[in-house]
Amino acid sequence: MRPSRPLPPLARACLGFLAALALLCWLGPLFLAFDPHRPDWDALSVAPGVAGHWFGTDAIGRDVLARTLAGGRLSLTIGLLSSLVALCLGLGFGASAGLAGGWVERAMLRVLDVFSALPFLLIVILLLTLFERSLGLLLAAIGGYVWIDLARIMRAEAARLREQPFLLAATAMGAGFGQRLRWHALPNLLPLAFVSLGLILPQAILVESFLGFLGLSVDEPSASWGTLLSEGVQELDSAPWTLLFPAGFLVATLAAFQFLGDALRDWLDVRGDARIEAEAESAAA
Repeated sequence: MRPSRPLPPLARACLGFLAALALLCWLGPLFLAFDPHRPDWDALSVAPGVAGHWFGTDAIGRDVLARTLAGGRLSLTIGLLSSLVALCLGLGFGASAGLAGGWVERAMLRVLDVFSALPFLLIVILLLTLFERSLGLLLAAIGGYVWIDLARIMRAEAARLREQPFLLAATAMGAGFGQRLRWHALPNLLPLAFVSLGLILPQAILVESFLGFLGLSVDEPSASWGTLLSEGVQELDSAPWTLLFPAGFLVATLAAFQFLGDALRDWLDVRGDARIEAEAESAAA
């Protein structure tokens, strides 16, 4: 049996960077001398490095480093939780469609086409504007926006699994649809689903940041990276660092996720080719 191919160096580097960033955002504010929400009235709009403020302060004296790390903690948390919502929706819908086949699969694909044609981001903005904002509504709105692509991936993989010998044998032995879905399809789809999570998570973070920039994310005094970008634009002339530092963290995070997704996709393709070759060799033997 061939040894499993290790993760490529780029994927390991991106994972290490994202893990370090998550730890910094979660634990960093605990060790800083400044509260992210409490103004320092003696240091209004000071430049980076002045009066102990490494990233400077905003117009009312709040430490930009503390606010950037606290905003990153909020953005990463909302992005992860909404991606898990999208994972449950996309995995369940896509696996059911691919495993069912026939007219059921075609009907469910048409549903995905309808959802893809809708201006979903506009609908999310309207929901957050019309209803009282809450964390649950925000997670459901973002998760409902990013789940469609994942559902298509899961549908295609489930359709491939549907023709595999173990599922054909389960059908011949009288296993029902629910049994085949729970015992065979979902366990085999979970690895690909978790890898796909790395592809939809940056999209969820970007959507949350966009909503935060519009003022539709969490309420004050909490602030995500999108909220900080909105505040930084207003102070761009007098204190450009209030925009540059949160924007730098956001761009670095999204770039790391993008590189990680590309590396994992290539790694899965190579592993899939190796698995097919191994199955062919086993069948020939």
